[in-house]
Amino acid sequence: MEILRDYFTLLRQYFGWFLETSIPFIKRVFSFSVFNFKGFRKRKWYIKPLSLIYSLFLSIFLFVLAIEINFLWLFGNMPSIDMVSNPDLDVASEVYSADGVLLGKFFKENRDPVEYAELNTNIINALIVTEDVRFYQHWGIDFKSVAGAVVSTARGDKRGGSTLTQQLAKNLFKTRKKKSSGLLGYIPYVNTFVAKSKEWITAVKLEMFYTKEDILTMYLNTVDFGHNTFGIKVAAQSYFGVDPKDLDVHQAAMLVGMLKAPSHYSPLKHPERCLERRNVVISQLLKYGKITQEEHDIYKEKPLEVNFKEYSYSEGIAPYFRTAVAKSLVDWQNESGYNIFTDGLIIHTSIDSRMQLHAEKAVQIQMRQLQQRFKAHFGGRKPWTVTATAKNPDGFLMDIVRKSEVYRMWKKHYGKDEAKILEELNKKRKMEIFTWEGIKEVEFSSLDSIKHYAEFLHCGLMTIDPYSGQIKAYVGGINYDYFKYDHVSVAKNQPGSTFKPFVYATAIEQGMGPCDKISMAPITIKYKEKGEEKKWNPHNADWSMVYQDITLRYAMGRSINTATARLTEKVGWKNVIRTAKTMGIESPLEEVPSIGLGPSEVTLKELVGAYAVFMNKGVWNEPVLVTKITDRKGNVIAEFKPKSRPAMSAESAWLMTYMLRGTFEEPGGTSQALWEYKFVHGNEVGGKTGTSSNYSDGWYIGVTKDYITGVWVGADDNRIRFRTSETGEGARTALPIYGKYMDLMFADKRLLLTKGKFPAPSVKISKSYNCRTFAPPIDTTILTTDSIPAGIIPVEGGEIENPIVPAEENTNSGQ
Repeated sequence: MEILRDYFTLLRQYFGWFLETSIPFIKRVFSFSVFNFKGFRKRKWYIKPLSLIYSLFLSIFLFVLAIEINFLWLFGNMPSIDMVSNPDLDVASEVYSADGVLLGKFFKENRDPVEYAELNTNIINALIVTEDVRFYQHWGIDFKSVAGAVVSTARGDKRGGSTLTQQLAKNLFKTRKKKSSGLLGYIPYVNTFVAKSKEWITAVKLEMFYTKEDILTMYLNTVDFGHNTFGIKVAAQSYFGVDPKDLDVHQAAMLVGMLKAPSHYSPLKHPERCLERRNVVISQLLKYGKITQEEHDIYKEKPLEVNFKEYSYSEGIAPYFRTAVAKSLVDWQNESGYNIFTDGLIIHTSIDSRMQLHAEKAVQIQMRQLQQRFKAHFGGRKPWTVTATAKNPDGFLMDIVRKSEVYRMWKKHYGKDEAKILEELNKKRKMEIFTWEGIKEVEFSSLDSIKHYAEFLHCGLMTIDPYSGQIKAYVGGINYDYFKYDHVSVAKNQPGSTFKPFVYATAIEQGMGPCDKISMAPITIKYKEKGEEKKWNPHNADWSMVYQDITLRYAMGRSINTATARLTEKVGWKNVIRTAKTMGIESPLEEVPSIGLGPSEVTLKELVGAYAVFMNKGVWNEPVLVTKITDRKGNVIAEFKPKSRPAMSAESAWLMTYMLRGTFEEPGGTSQALWEYKFVHGNEVGGKTGTSSNYSDGWYIGVTKDYITGVWVGADDNRIRFRTSETGEGARTALPIYGKYMDLMFADKRLLLTKGKFPAPSVKISKSYNCRTFAPPIDTTILTTDSIPAGIIPVEGGEIENPIVPAEENTNSGQ
């Protein structure tokens, strides 16, 4: 009541000011109208018709003026002259790879506008004879059609009288939306009349600003053809796989026929209705002489011939990457005012489409095999009934269930009534599920679905150009449609031994070199955590201890935990953290002596970006997803340069690339399983395996002279995992994906990849690095993947001798 009182008070004040300033003018305007009752009665009989006509035009003028200015907030918003002359149209933005391939689109409405020259007469003729046969004769309002609509409605046969221009006005400016309605919009029938009037006024404005060809083009670019297809170009491509200029008569007739009610006349849902409606349009073409009787008969007999392909967000390659691109551009959109979902931008990215396809293929091939191995590992039993969760498998499962979206949905509905929630979750229904044998239709309950998906292993892969920071391949998971969680830049996991290079980089920065010795003997480290005295006793992957001093290169090449722990204590674990942060690790890192063995969770993107420092002369570049954004005419709107900073000396960086080679070249190096793959032969390679303490995460970071690639493998819940090193180590889960991917890359002649040595040092190397490696005796009875014996390397078809170049024969100099 108080709001109404304030409203009427405001009205009185407004009217008072308006009447006081406008009464003299108003009197003159209304003096000759019928609204001047006394004057009208005194007029001669032959003057009164003129007064009536004047009053009619005056009423129309005042009504139009009231609508234009939204008088007393009665009529709602009206598109301004500027809006009409420069209409906003939601247009999909396109995302392109560095090599010019369309990766996909960002859109609210999937629309790709065309020019008039891209249309053919078939679509134009079908549209005009069906929707507005006097289109070229009127100025936005067809009064003959309006009169016919009024008469037919009075007879009980509702028929529209809207012109194409009026329909365009409705489509462009959403005149029927609630936000476009004023106070009169809440009154039945009145609201329809007001909306119609606004469309008439706007149609006249459109006819003033645009040619008939422009109006036809804008109309065909705005209309909805159903199934998330907006505009004639997307519709022609989605339904028939052709461009608008290539539409045949019967195809154009079907699309135009759908406009009356896209869902009702959908060729996918209601083909009979669609066919009948199409033939009505074909008959209209004959009626108005656009086709001959013979053509009419031929076209009416044609089937629909629809080969529909709906474009979804996941359509195209690199869907995880495109999601990451959208997230990375949020701040830019806020600052620039552009919207990547509506402004029709061209987004140029760093991805190489050829490398991306090889990465996706490698992940698919290897993960399919790995999932089969994982299933066999548990003998057909559910993982949570076998591992440490076996003591309470129901509790473990319910923990996963309570984290699911479907559980949260029913919890909102039933509150704390767990029994009711579980009852809903146990109801079976038909659904499609992902399997490595293909998409299957099953009858599952929500609980069945949760159990099914909980067993899957997932993967992340990212390749970076270390010199520019540009991301060249990005695979965030095994199937975007069913698993949207990104395992490259969102998921965080324990990196295990892939974190060890930060320890060795810290040591080299502090003055040590690859040939310096460290003991691999057992060690006990005492430290304080939150004021509590603690001890840490690290062990090696194979639980073996050898009381020998070994070189840093051998220690990292063999991934010796005890040596790394001893080195961490020597250089200071806070300094290791400082090194990692400087090199681009942004995730929180625990200040504990075991930091070098990777207990703190990081993303794959962070880790790969940090390894790039070694190849880039000690300079960290922020990983780049987007290089530039242009409009559709090629005008550059924004360019993106990566953040960059020095992370270590160029000498230390080069020595670390030499250290990474040690995992392949040192006796028993953890990367020697790569000998199975063709790309390593005649090539200089390096890398680092990593495995979390319970085998839930497997990692491999591979390095060649051109690119650095990281791979992670594991389940989304780290309690679902392999149980042994023989099955769960990074060298057996992640490394094979890297090997397969690199073989595909080097086999692709288009990429122009060449084998060869890492770049020579750009500065003088002052530290000794060309030293003979001492190889301690290895107990082969407790061997793991991280401990392949020197001299014997598994390869396809048997074993070959390890072709490691003796240290004294290494031709690298310190210059």
